[in-house]
Amino acid sequence: MNAFFFPSIEVTGRRIGYARVSTQDQKLRMQLDALKAAQCDHIFKDHGISGGKASRPGLDKALKTLKRGDALVVLKLDRLGRSVQHLSDLLVRFENEGIHFCSLAEGINTTTPGGKLVYHLFAAFAEFQRDIISENTALGLAAAKQRGKALGRPPSLSIDTILAGHRAVMQQGLPIIEVAKRYKVSPATVTRGFKRAGVEWVH
Repeated sequence: MNAFFFPSIEVTGRRIGYARVSTQDQKLRMQLDALKAAQCDHIFKDHGISGGKASRPGLDKALKTLKRGDALVVLKLDRLGRSVQHLSDLLVRFENEGIHFCSLAEGINTTTPGGKLVYHLFAAFAEFQRDIISENTALGLAAAKQRGKALGRPPSLSIDTILAGHRAVMQQGLPIIEVAKRYKVSPATVTRGFKRAGVEWVH
């Protein structure tokens, strides 16, 4: 496994490790051993918390600790993101904030020229997912209109505005209250919009 541990890494900051297991019965030892072997300066962990949980205290602390030039290190990709969409948005956020990412098992290391391609691939996927949501919503509305179905009062936020707000929250780390101010609506309207669009967000 040592082949995965930061070959010729160039990090100006710290190596921040993160480990997670879904149930209390599972052990963190293998992940922790790998992160220690990768010479992480700090390691945060969530024990007995499903990847689908909206809030993970250990991950939340790790994300707040990260600064420009640091690298977040995990043993496997699935330890980090709740979904591929969530993982994609996190990696876009890391790139925006000058934070590196390394997944040891998959050999992903964004401090290398080849590793930087990972950011671009995940960014493209994140936008592809939003494009699909926008297109499906438009097609659904058009089909309903064609059937003569009464659509009722238009929502306060269009689907494209909702997705732009979601991008700001997930990729730029903007609080929902700030997104609400930007669009002159309440935070509850923003979160209802996220639910309507079927996108995940960090509370």
